[in-house]
Amino acid sequence: MRAAQQQTMIPITISRVNQFDAARLDVEMSAMLKEQLVKVFSLMKPGLLFQYEPELDAFLEFLIWRFSIWVDKPTPGNALMNLRYRDERAAPIAGKEVRTGLEGPGLSVSQKILYCISTVGGQYLLSRLQSFSAFRRWGDSEQRPLARRAWGLVQHAEGLYRAVSFFNLLSFLYGGRYKTIVERILKARLVYGSPNMNRAVSFEYMNRQLVWNEFSEMLLLLLPLLNSSSVKKFLLPFSKDKSASSSGDEANCPICVSNPSIPFVALPCQHRYCYYCLRTRCAATSSYRCARCNEVVVAIQRHGSS
Repeated sequence: MRAAQQQTMIPITISRVNQFDAARLDVEMSAMLKEQLVKVFSLMKPGLLFQYEPELDAFLEFLIWRFSIWVDKPTPGNALMNLRYRDERAAPIAGKEVRTGLEGPGLSVSQKILYCISTVGGQYLLSRLQSFSAFRRWGDSEQRPLARRAWGLVQHAEGLYRAVSFFNLLSFLYGGRYKTIVERILKARLVYGSPNMNRAVSFEYMNRQLVWNEFSEMLLLLLPLLNSSSVKKFLLPFSKDKSASSSGDEANCPICVSNPSIPFVALPCQHRYCYYCLRTRCAATSSYRCARCNEVVVAIQRHGSS
């Protein structure tokens, strides 16, 4: 009988990438909700929400938990990744109930409550404890021994939690189960919600964003290297307003388009410029071309001098 049960067991492998992506999407969803909530209170006293930021984060996490896990529905990230939580303690392993290896009941009421307390409440208490200890300066040597001892306990507890999280991550990468310590303690495993549903991720927006980012970086690299006067001369034949450009005032400086305060002329074309405009352009490049005739300026001379 035991051999028959072992033969009917169907091992399943849940994509680790899907589970990580689901957690990341949940974080992004919480950040979007927080951004909208901050905009609602943008006209209030500056810094008011900053004082209650841990309470705000806990409230948003509680809302996501209340309308997803508590009512036996996946979180937004899990829904996009076709994942749901299953009570691994009560998952069927044999018999005719097993068809795909994904069957099994959702989380029990006690698991849901403990999940909320450990995630929402735990993160809130940790953030409040860190801000309170930093504000009270528990780690300073001038503090009382009790405060320094409490600071040391907090640091040791945080280091222990990080070490346990690291080993849990290694175990998750090896076996593909329980990406967090809370899930491992509660035996709440992520499994596929539908065996026939593909990974619901479209990379079209990501590809478009990468293309535009590369294009903008290329423009930012090339624009400082371009000569504005040369570009203007190149685009001049394609301009519709050729008559206006050809009949422009020759007495004005072609760079700042104003009457030259200290008139200088470019040699050999003899076109008038402001001294500062012409001097800076010639100093910036060794082969500056006249903005009017596109001829190379070899020297400059004060207007009216022989």
